[in-house]
Amino acid sequence: MSGLPDLEADLARQLSLIGFGGADWTRPRGHPDGPVHDVVIVGGGQSGLAAAFGLLRERVSNILIIDESPAGLEGPWDSYARMITLRTPKMLNPIDFGVPALTYRAWWEAQHGAAGWDAVDKIARGDWMAYLRWYRRVLALPVRNDTRLTLIEPLAGGLHRLHLDGQAPLLARKVILATGIQGGGQWHTPAMIRDALPRHLYAHTSEPIDYAALAGKSIGILGGGASAFDNAHAAMRLGVAAAHVFIRRKNLPRINPIRFMERVGFTGRYPALDDATKYRVMASFLGHNQPPTNDTFDRAAAWPGFALHLGAPWLDVRQEDGQVCVRTPQGEQMFDFVVLSTGLISDPGLRPELAGLAPHIARWADRFTPPPGEGNALIDAHPYLGPGFQLLPRDEAGAAALHGLFAFNYSALVSLGLSASALSGLQTALPRLVRGVTDQLFLDDGDALVADLIAYDEAEFVGQWPRQEATA
Repeated sequence: MSGLPDLEADLARQLSLIGFGGADWTRPRGHPDGPVHDVVIVGGGQSGLAAAFGLLRERVSNILIIDESPAGLEGPWDSYARMITLRTPKMLNPIDFGVPALTYRAWWEAQHGAAGWDAVDKIARGDWMAYLRWYRRVLALPVRNDTRLTLIEPLAGGLHRLHLDGQAPLLARKVILATGIQGGGQWHTPAMIRDALPRHLYAHTSEPIDYAALAGKSIGILGGGASAFDNAHAAMRLGVAAAHVFIRRKNLPRINPIRFMERVGFTGRYPALDDATKYRVMASFLGHNQPPTNDTFDRAAAWPGFALHLGAPWLDVRQEDGQVCVRTPQGEQMFDFVVLSTGLISDPGLRPELAGLAPHIARWADRFTPPPGEGNALIDAHPYLGPGFQLLPRDEAGAAALHGLFAFNYSALVSLGLSASALSGLQTALPRLVRGVTDQLFLDDGDALVADLIAYDEAEFVGQWPRQEATA
């Protein structure tokens, strides 16, 4: 066990060995309203941090990461994520770009010793967040916290003005929306719930929930995905007396197709599929609820107050004497509070920062028509992205406005597979994103760069013939 100082010294040497750093090659842009960043990354979680490191490796350093959360609380891990451990296998290396000293395992072993690594089953959620904080610090990544994007405004000359809540706008050539699982749409609250219940009687699993304030009370949880069981366990650990999970299906979800994708290279090769195959694959993928890990289910089910209702969709809910009455095919039950594990909807039209741009963004419904009877509205609403995660226009009228915008969030799922919001996909998705962004930066200045190359006349060879000493 060498400790973090030794690991950080080793990392500095490894970065030097691979030639990390050096002068930027991008051409500076000016604007009357202020400095122009080559790239602004929206989101300072694992995807945004790793995207920044990838750009720095390509000698693009005029970048900035912004995040609406306070420092150290970016992403879900210390907010709404309630699992004990990550669900991703510990041996995956999603954000280190092949630099050994930057891996999670190197960070963990530096503090706990190599001997204990084999005994680790899954990565603890708190440890992963601590690793991300270290990753940000040791790489000196430029992050501005407490900064919320409200609107992206396209400008002439291939620039974008980023309007911020309570702060002066930023200017950028490229914008990467590394905004996580919800960043391509919004969390889904069924209208049945939203229209029938006052806000203090329900919450989505993506929200802060004060389970301690519900100690001694009962909650109903709608949905059979992994987060339902995470929340059941978290609630009862904080004193909730009873947590009932309701699943529409008659059987528990058991298949996790992500595990197959990891084994056969699906995560990296999916973008090579044609559109018809992608559509068919995603229809199958979205038909699976991600099951809980076995240990998560066992922890939840071990509580005396846990109950599981299969084949029990919620048919109706109503408020009754300060509680929630839930009706299913199995009857009615009363709860003090209900929790929604109902997933999300990906659609750029739901994002406020894209309000002025959404009508121009191509969706899958614009580019592909499935065979009769095989249409899927969830797939159709996803943006149809280019190979580097760039937003594409529905028609030429929107091309200039969208140029330079990249959706590196969960809405990339249909176009590019498990990538921006799945640890399993980041290892292969990050180089694709970085290549897409840097290629655009280069091509935007292509005419000037080619002209400079043709005119380039800096002598490198200084030898002479006949040699001067021979002539003398």
